[in-house]
Amino acid sequence: MGILAKPLAWLLTMLYGFVGNYGITVLILTVIVKLALYPFYKKQILSTAGMADMQSKLQEIQRKYANDKETMNAKIGELYQEEGFNPAGGCLPMIVQMIIIMGLFTLLRNPMAYIQADSSMYFAIHEAFFWIKDLSQPDPWILPILAGVTTFFSFWLNMQTSPQAGAMGSNAMSKMMQYFFPIMIVWLARTYPSALAIYWFISQFIQIFFNLRFNHLRKALKEKNSPKKKKK
Repeated sequence: MGILAKPLAWLLTMLYGFVGNYGITVLILTVIVKLALYPFYKKQILSTAGMADMQSKLQEIQRKYANDKETMNAKIGELYQEEGFNPAGGCLPMIVQMIIIMGLFTLLRNPMAYIQADSSMYFAIHEAFFWIKDLSQPDPWILPILAGVTTFFSFWLNMQTSPQAGAMGSNAMSKMMQYFFPIMIVWLARTYPSALAIYWFISQFIQIFFNLRFNHLRKALKEKNSPKKKKK
């Protein structure tokens, strides 16, 4: 991930040149990255929604041709073609998201490894920001708790947004993850630099609004594709 961390470090340094505050620079960089990833998030959600809307038809084909795998695969292919659905449509957006997120994570976890020594930002990573005395050091509680709370709500909304995730909502493992993952984030945020905790908190805060938007898009898509609407 160091390969991607280098151009992100260049962007971080450039933004710092305009802003002059490391904490605010991290905030701006997080917003830029999240907005740049929005089309990928949207494509992934719509792809997932399309898959969910076809579940009943897929199950019917699977039951009807349970003993004839070749015909079943052919019929599923025909269904995808009729619906204009690409099974791999949600994979590429997810991969792009993960690569960029991991690159940014790598950069903020150890920025000195990717920022030039003669850069004005080389010492900026030790700046104070609000109650945080040194952004290169962990914040004991406030940021980790904020990161954990926003992660919980983002995760919960994602389960509401995704029919597949929602279907697993009653599953004990999914329920456990809904609470365990935010707790894990709190624990990790207490060990990572505060700048990284700021990134995660702001990122998840924005993701909450993304998920609300995606939930609205899913409902609109479901209404559009409902049998009653089609008859009209």
